[in-house]
Amino acid sequence: MTNNITQADNTMNPQGGILLRGADILEIAEASQRFLGRARELHIARHVQTSDEAQGVRFHLRPAAQRELAPACDTLQLCERLGLETQTNADDLEKEILLAMLAGPVTFAYPNYEELAASVRIRRNIVEAARRTALSFHTTKIERPEDCWTYAEHRGFTLLPGKPLVEALRKATQPEVSGQRYAFSCYRASEYVMLLGIAQELARSNPPLLERLQKQWESRAIMSEEFHKVFLQEYGSMDSPLPPGYYVPGDRLWFRNPDNHSSDVTGYEGSWVLYLGGGLFNNFWDCDRPYSMVAKCLEIYHWRHGTYRDAQGELQMDEDVVKERVSITLSDPAEVARVLDLMMRLRDPSGVYAEGGCIDTSRERSRLVCPGTAEIALPDR
Repeated sequence: MTNNITQADNTMNPQGGILLRGADILEIAEASQRFLGRARELHIARHVQTSDEAQGVRFHLRPAAQRELAPACDTLQLCERLGLETQTNADDLEKEILLAMLAGPVTFAYPNYEELAASVRIRRNIVEAARRTALSFHTTKIERPEDCWTYAEHRGFTLLPGKPLVEALRKATQPEVSGQRYAFSCYRASEYVMLLGIAQELARSNPPLLERLQKQWESRAIMSEEFHKVFLQEYGSMDSPLPPGYYVPGDRLWFRNPDNHSSDVTGYEGSWVLYLGGGLFNNFWDCDRPYSMVAKCLEIYHWRHGTYRDAQGELQMDEDVVKERVSITLSDPAEVARVLDLMMRLRDPSGVYAEGGCIDTSRERSRLVCPGTAEIALPDR
């Protein structure tokens, strides 16, 4: 192949990156050309290398680009290294998404170009929604805009008749739309942002599935483990962990609290966030102050110092103590390095509190959504 895309030599057997498949040679060729065309439009074609496979074409970073842009699959500095302005430029955000996928140690496989394009748009939707999401942290209180939502214990929060899902999700999570903040846990908040990003894409690429999703939420909410199974695909595992610095914008991920005592405080077992790109993770409680990796690690580390028992003997968290401790640590570079050495380790298995840090071994992304290839199977209502 030409057009600034370097062909892999015959000795390479690359793993990871983006794999486009097709029913036959013509479909594979068409999908490949569409991807290469988009890469040229985004001015990233010079970084892309291809490998022909039996049932598709794999795209990944050229070795020199991998070393320069994402050494050891660390994508946290991609924006800085390329001078991207992803906050204000949608094409720059798409560049970061694609380059991070190309740099990855795992394969992002798609049956056609349409699914790849939809996946990128979903990630972009999630990032843009997460940037606007600002909520009130609460582990037991539950509330949503009363003009869109109603609650029943056996159904969760469901839509009122005639209230579109996308509009209702925005009102529940974005104060610029609703004019106020609503109480959420970070886990439920992450579900709403992921669902919003998926629903926005369905409006474009698969309206019949969006209609079924609308009816689902008018009847019963899909939450927690069921939400994960229906809408998301996990990649990476305890047996095959992702590199600690590997993130793709739009990923959902978990930072674990590795401290046995403070993790018993309800809501402080860990922290669910969305990766915004540019080395930043969203802050559900103050969207104008997203977390860097350093800030997130320091906050979670100092949860152990903010834990106390109230008059009833229940474990609670004093956020003011945590903020003060973080501030003190930031003034001492040696202490920052010590804490990061502890926290930047991969987490221990569930139930184990030993030498592990707060970094999870996996990330989560949306399942396929296009007609004919969608993987989202809604349950019986």
